[in-house]
Amino acid sequence: MSEVHAETVPFVRDTMLPSAAPPARQSGVVLWLRENLFSGPLNILLTLAGLAAVWGIVSHLWPWFAHAVWNASSIGECRQIIAERHGEGTTGACFAIIRERWNQFIFGFYPAEHYWRPTAVFGLMMFAVAPILFSESRRLRWTVLAVSAVTSFAACVALGAPDRVLLAVGAGFVALAALIEYAPRRALAFSVLYPFLAVWMLWGGSIWSPIAVLAGFALALVVWRLGARLGVGLLGLALGVAAAVWWWAALGPRVAADLQGLMPLALVPVESRSFGGFLLALTIGVSGIVMSLPLGIILALARQSNLPVVRTLAVMFIEFIRGVPLITLLFVASILLNYFLPPGTNFDIILRVIIMVTLFAAAYMAEVIRGGLAALPRGQYEGADSLGLTYWQAQRLIILPQALKISIPGIVGTFIGVFKDTTLVTFVGLFDPLKQMADTIRATFAWKGAYWEPYVFTGAIFFILCFAMSRYAMYLERRLKTDHR
Repeated sequence: MSEVHAETVPFVRDTMLPSAAPPARQSGVVLWLRENLFSGPLNILLTLAGLAAVWGIVSHLWPWFAHAVWNASSIGECRQIIAERHGEGTTGACFAIIRERWNQFIFGFYPAEHYWRPTAVFGLMMFAVAPILFSESRRLRWTVLAVSAVTSFAACVALGAPDRVLLAVGAGFVALAALIEYAPRRALAFSVLYPFLAVWMLWGGSIWSPIAVLAGFALALVVWRLGARLGVGLLGLALGVAAAVWWWAALGPRVAADLQGLMPLALVPVESRSFGGFLLALTIGVSGIVMSLPLGIILALARQSNLPVVRTLAVMFIEFIRGVPLITLLFVASILLNYFLPPGTNFDIILRVIIMVTLFAAAYMAEVIRGGLAALPRGQYEGADSLGLTYWQAQRLIILPQALKISIPGIVGTFIGVFKDTTLVTFVGLFDPLKQMADTIRATFAWKGAYWEPYVFTGAIFFILCFAMSRYAMYLERRLKTDHR
């Protein structure tokens, strides 16, 4: 112990020094640059090479974007305006084609007087997913709902929606926002009903047809619950499926027709061949994403089943689908499927494509989720057994929540791939954004030569949507903290 005491030294500080800022080299932007861009000779070399590549690309493309023209009636007029503003021989983008044909890029051949219908559908979609995707963060939920409601309502106004439609859309947005805020569990009912509402609004026709389809699902659920109470679970499930099929094939269409005669409620029908552009891509992409996740979970569980027949069938389906290109399945949906259907059967082409895209995505989704199931330690399964949980209780309460959290990056990657693969429907005669773009250019000589601008526009929209999905996945990972649990 030291023999020097406070009484024997000439001075002892009796106040604390104020905290000082860290050195400039150890904080802020300088520290980030040192650690991430200039941490060593190789990193410095790669950083300089990257900066040189970025500068080369930007310096080459910036004049093309800076000289862009947004208001012209032809490619020739665009070039004339660029030459007058910036001199002869100057190049520039002619984004006037986007301004001129934006409706075809977005809606395809959908009737112009009904543009409000898909606009309202995709606005309502955010209200349908909000109780599921944004249930934890009130601030994020309200931000998403406010932006979606204001944007959709303003778009409906700009697209010339009738006053009664604007009143209904506005009232619907307000009512759904209040329902999500004050009764979030009841708001899930709208999430379940939304697909039927969306189909009716997009394709039109009698409202009683989607209600009849929904009644078939309700009938199957009632029969299954009765079978479960009687102790015949699998038999009750089979009877429920049989009851739904009987309703849809025999009784449902007649009931819908009779109700339409008594209470006519219908929208102007729109054929599937009128769909195109990003309307078609979003319809197929969202449908495939929503339906492939539950089907992928079922396939992943079936592949790990102890029942040899179930496991073998799941393996055969997954390996067959993963071994066949998506374009082959689309050709099967478009051409070959008609040979196996009864004569006179009208099987909508978009529905056929959605089914094939869903099956294709579900096979990949099953392998992603199976990886999450395999990553769980054996003790989780044994713990569920020790609690006396049944197989489905263990999967719902213990196994699947953890497996899905681990699989978030792979699941979102599959979603993004499915959405981008919707451009392949051009090979079966549907007007996806790329085909809609090419046909728009070929439709008139006025825009011959406008080659890159539509591709830039289409690529930007795809990037924004895919980037949004990726950022939400990162937010979900941080919220669930999958790396710490």
